[in-house]
Amino acid sequence: MAQWHTGRATGYGAAIGAVAAIFKLLAPWGAPHSLPAMAEEFVGAALAFALLCGIVAALRNFIVRKLVGPELE
Repeated sequence: MAQWHTGRATGYGAAIGAVAAIFKLLAPWGAPHSLPAMAEEFVGAALAFALLCGIVAALRNFIVRKLVGPELE
C-alpha cells in the first residue's frame, strides 16, 4: 500500500483553504472587508486547511504502517 505524501497533502490543503476563503469573502451577505482583513482570512484559512490535511496524511501513514506492516510498502 503506497504512502500518502504529506507535503503534497499539505499543499492541496492550502489550496483548498484559499478557495474556501475566496468563497467566504465573496458572500453577498458579508460586510465589505479591508485589505488586511482579507489577507488575514486567506492566510488563516490556508494554514488551517494545510495543517489539517498534512496531519491527516501523516496519521493515515502511521496507521497503515502499524496495521499492515512495512512488508507491503
